[in-house]
Amino acid sequence: MTAVKTALVIGGGIAGPVTALALRKAGIEATVYEAYETTADGVGGQLTIAPNGLAALDVVGAGEAVRAVGLPMNRTIMTDGKGKRMGEFPGLVGLPPSRALWRPDLYRALHDHALAQGVPTEYGKRLVGVDESPTGVTARFADGTTATGDVLVGADGIRSTVRTLIDPKAPDPDHVPLLNFGGAADVAVPLASDAAYFSFGKKAFLGYWSQPDGTTAWFGNVPHKEPMSIAQARRTPAAEWLKRLREVFADDAPGRELLQRTSVEQLVVLGSLEIMPKVPHWYRDRMVLVGDSVHAPSSSSGQGASLAMESAIQLARCLRDLPDVAGAFAAYEGLRRERVEKVAWRASKTNNSKALGPVAIAMMGLMMPLAMRTFLNPEKTLGAEQRYRIDWQAPVTA
Repeated sequence: MTAVKTALVIGGGIAGPVTALALRKAGIEATVYEAYETTADGVGGQLTIAPNGLAALDVVGAGEAVRAVGLPMNRTIMTDGKGKRMGEFPGLVGLPPSRALWRPDLYRALHDHALAQGVPTEYGKRLVGVDESPTGVTARFADGTTATGDVLVGADGIRSTVRTLIDPKAPDPDHVPLLNFGGAADVAVPLASDAAYFSFGKKAFLGYWSQPDGTTAWFGNVPHKEPMSIAQARRTPAAEWLKRLREVFADDAPGRELLQRTSVEQLVVLGSLEIMPKVPHWYRDRMVLVGDSVHAPSSSSGQGASLAMESAIQLARCLRDLPDVAGAFAAYEGLRRERVEKVAWRASKTNNSKALGPVAIAMMGLMMPLAMRTFLNPEKTLGAEQRYRIDWQAPVTA
């Protein structure tokens, strides 16, 4: 075991609380430092927690809390923009279903569980620099305060400050030429309650599923060549975006109805989809990265949050079992890099399919039955991702 007894976890979103919970389970006192002054309640769109992510949450006792706020998705049904079914991807045999949920609900479930387990979180702590020594690292925050620990973990998202402190030449996120939107339509379209629907429309891609309250949750990806941050996207009034989206999905079913029944207040504007390219350096000295700060596949993967949870668990195991910090960090990267880069590669292929033209979509519909029996077989495409399990009790060796 390393001599690590304390950890500073930078970032209080999704990866931060899970990382702190895992470190505490490994016997390391961890405190979360969040840049914003308050919690992130009500911020964000929809996402999916895959079976492997739920299994990782079970390790830190948060699995049931997350299952309680998510909807089980036993299958995915693919349609064209006219509503014609092209194919169906069943869940993998022997695995529990993925959970579809809103990011604010996931955030609240994890935040409350971490609080109940005694994980302290300090708000208004925006990291601006670090001072390192052979035995520890001190974080300096914008408010003039500092905090010292044995290690510092960057769980501060795709625009990570910690990543640039580890390596000033680290890459920035890449944008995917798709704008991302979400919402809840005040209408219950005829849907199977246990299925997510993916529709390849005339001009854009739409995912949707029914909710117990009679509304329909949806997310849309609209082709857009130039990068657009969330801040840039939100400079355009939501009413204007909603008008444009209604035009984009005007020829699609049920996209047309879903957008007509979505109010300005229900629209979530998220800017361009973003991904992290390969990050050369995951750690330096006593600083290390987890989650989107180091491996953010596009949301098309359905694995972003789940991979972050896995990495939190594996980092804690390595710090628990290996005798020095450098060795623990190297082992952690060795356990994670190949896996997360494979998922990112698969997601990039999915992104490409979201901007197909009418002819390509028609061909997809014709080829889908054969494809699902061969190269798109769910077990072949998703088995290695979703069946991944971490044995917390197993010792990590260098």
